[in-house]
Amino acid sequence: MNERTPSRRDFLKKSSVAVAGATAISSLSLARSAHAAENNQMKVALIGCGGRGKGAAANCLGTNKNTKLVAVADAFEDNAKSAAETLRNKFGDRVDVSGDRIFSGFDAYKNAIASGAELLLIATPPGFRPIHYKAAIEAGKHVFMEKPCCVDAPGFRSLLETNKLADQKNLKVGVGLQRHHQLQYVETIKRLQDGAIGDIQFMRVYWNGGGVWNRSRKPDQTEMEYQMRNWYYFVWLCGDHIDEQHIHNMDIGNWIKNDHPVEANGMGGRQVRKFSDREHDYGQIYDHHAVEFTYADGTKMFSQCRHIPNCWNNVSEAAHGTKGTSNCSGNIEGENKWRYRGENPNPYDQEHADLMAAILGNKKYNEGWIGANSSMTAVLGRMATYSGKIVKWDDAVKKGPSEMPKEFAWNAKPPVLPDDKGSYEASVAMPGIYKAY
Repeated sequence: MNERTPSRRDFLKKSSVAVAGATAISSLSLARSAHAAENNQMKVALIGCGGRGKGAAANCLGTNKNTKLVAVADAFEDNAKSAAETLRNKFGDRVDVSGDRIFSGFDAYKNAIASGAELLLIATPPGFRPIHYKAAIEAGKHVFMEKPCCVDAPGFRSLLETNKLADQKNLKVGVGLQRHHQLQYVETIKRLQDGAIGDIQFMRVYWNGGGVWNRSRKPDQTEMEYQMRNWYYFVWLCGDHIDEQHIHNMDIGNWIKNDHPVEANGMGGRQVRKFSDREHDYGQIYDHHAVEFTYADGTKMFSQCRHIPNCWNNVSEAAHGTKGTSNCSGNIEGENKWRYRGENPNPYDQEHADLMAAILGNKKYNEGWIGANSSMTAVLGRMATYSGKIVKWDDAVKKGPSEMPKEFAWNAKPPVLPDDKGSYEASVAMPGIYKAY
């Protein structure tokens, strides 16, 4: 490995510190964490003003009463204005966003960083995450960023360098993997790591559902604007749904093992996401993935994610050991039978309360290592299903190609383009033909 490629030992060390810090702070009640902010004002800016961005801002403002939103930024002006209005209607003068602090365009994030905010909430499409995170940390800002944190190996390598810089600057970083702040997960996984079900033999993780929104093409849109509006369906923006959604479940497997997989093999494809007409297209992503991940000690994690209506829906995790089984979120069966009966604060609020408590208490706190680790696990899985090959972690990290465009502008060409009928079928990965790197 070259010196930019992390070793497993580096990951174990960094992830252990990050998880331990999050778990310790998560043991605080939501009320106690929020109370810590009452006499300390924190200026916040939102970068990425879609549904999750507005949700993250509401979680932050609602949990920490002495925070103030001072800027919003989005590639699209209508999104930025809508977010400012929606949040102002809910939080009143704590949303101090005048017209000159509503930013739009590809460089809007730079203006938000320069707005005087101390904490940045980053919820842009995942492909932009490494870019925006790097700029925020270089500017000396604390960060909360949504998951996934990257869509490709170069993005992952960038995350690692930025995580190191955040640690050097003593900046606090939260990541929207909220199960790390959901107390029934925290307590259960601690017990699993302490041997409650014996040696872990294998894990099962699922995100099977009917799918998500789809936005029709408008007559006056450039190709870049269409893909940005319909970002979920393009790998460079979303990473495929194995990355954007299923990361939550794979992250649980990594958390239990305090490690990342060393290889993956799998299969996937498109059964229902077929091109019908220019108004209802589904880009280039798959509608199902099934992956077998292998950890260094031989433990397996079996993964499924699916976006097909009228099928078996399941969003869950399970661990199987030599002394029992667990759903990883409050229940253990076997020799050490147990059920969680403690408090259960909203984890979407709790993750912001914990981040704020770390900032105000100057506690070591960098979930960027967890975010990078689990995001690359998802990318590894996608590389395996797209290629139909066994893909090794070290090779994927070192050799994986960039999915990002060479230029960010409304008239620039995205990495994939439709044919003359408006279909992206030619860009859909074909196992046996697609090369992971």
